[in-house]
Amino acid sequence: MANKPSIPKGTRDFVPEQSSKRQFIFDTARSVFQSFGYQPIETPAMENLETLLGKYGDEGDRLIFKILNNGDYLSKVDDEKLRQKDSNALVKELSDRALRYDLTVPFARFVVQNQNELSFPFKRYQIQPVWRADRPQKGRYREFYQCDVDVIGSDSLLNETELLCIIDQVFSKLGLDDISIRINNRKILSGIAEASGLSAYFQQMTVAIDKLDKIGVDGVKEEMIRNGLPEAGVKKALNLINLTGDAEGVLNMLAGAMTGVEEAFRGIDEVRTVLKSLPESTREKVKIDLTLARGLNYYTGAIIEVGHSEFPSSICGGGRYDDLTGMFGLSDMSGIGISLGADRIYDLMEAKNLFPSNLDAGTQVMFVNFGQAEALKSFELASEVRASTMSAEVYPDSAKMKKQMKYANDKGISFVCMIGAEELASGTVAVKSMGTGEQENISMDALSNFLKEKLK
Repeated sequence: MANKPSIPKGTRDFVPEQSSKRQFIFDTARSVFQSFGYQPIETPAMENLETLLGKYGDEGDRLIFKILNNGDYLSKVDDEKLRQKDSNALVKELSDRALRYDLTVPFARFVVQNQNELSFPFKRYQIQPVWRADRPQKGRYREFYQCDVDVIGSDSLLNETELLCIIDQVFSKLGLDDISIRINNRKILSGIAEASGLSAYFQQMTVAIDKLDKIGVDGVKEEMIRNGLPEAGVKKALNLINLTGDAEGVLNMLAGAMTGVEEAFRGIDEVRTVLKSLPESTREKVKIDLTLARGLNYYTGAIIEVGHSEFPSSICGGGRYDDLTGMFGLSDMSGIGISLGADRIYDLMEAKNLFPSNLDAGTQVMFVNFGQAEALKSFELASEVRASTMSAEVYPDSAKMKKQMKYANDKGISFVCMIGAEELASGTVAVKSMGTGEQENISMDALSNFLKEKLK
């Protein structure tokens, strides 16, 4: 007996109802992105491994899905390396491609390769799947979709303002007005590291801080000290990032504690400028969170993260990257972007029952199949119905009526059209509403207009 088929852990199938809901998220995000002048692009599912490695920090590199080289991939590997069983040393010999980890680094590669065909600043959005070899858990999958929106080729802080407005509009249209938008600035974190004597440990500091919501302050402190960071500096840094209060109050306290640290003041000024330029309705949702680090190597300025009180993980995040394209040979190309976690947003909306009830994108009208002659006429009329911008299908087999009606009911079809021998002779159609059970005889010539009126 054959084993029951399955899918890899951390991946999911989506039945039609679920796919319609996911498409609603994509369409909502797309409509907002386009209203701000962003254009769509697509990039391959796999990238050259060297394109991805070194862009996400050590932990991110470990989560990249590597693709084994074609053919006998072991034949060219040095025997000594095989005996040592050092997987990190073997990776580049066994694999030169990988599934993309996010959409941002492939976007930077895309910009460099296509720079002569693009107009800068270039505003793009991208809705595609990404893959991470993470431990599957609630809200965290190995294959998931991201909805990214970026602008590159401009260092204006108006871009930060625009992206925060985009976040507000997308989530408002999805019914998630009660989100929390948290912002920070990498320059502020760099200033905190300098003031605490931790500049030489900046990357280790941000990676640890990024785990605050998972392991708490004591856990972060322990990890930093374990990694060799001086205890006095760790204590000072944690005291600074734990400053809380309203936005202006936090910035004032921070400025008072960072006298002489120019990098921190540049970050403080940037945050102030962005907050002042926001519409009041959006500004009310934005909070300064100095613990926000998003431990990725490429962020240089603003850091953005969106959460919801009823969901354990962030549902959107991003930030400013001043020289990501420099890794591919194109320097001085500042950009900023955000990424919406479509799968997490889906789970949250499903739990809160926020999807519209009329999302069924399936068949609106079904023609019952009574036999060859009747089916041919039904097929002709179904084409006319579709030409009138309604969805219609003819049941493919001349099966029992009970089976055909069950099919229509299971698919949530609104109207069933029946053309038997009598209707074929009289040029009429028996139309049954599946919602009310009412049935009417309509002339074939009037069918499309009748259905269109009913389906308004």
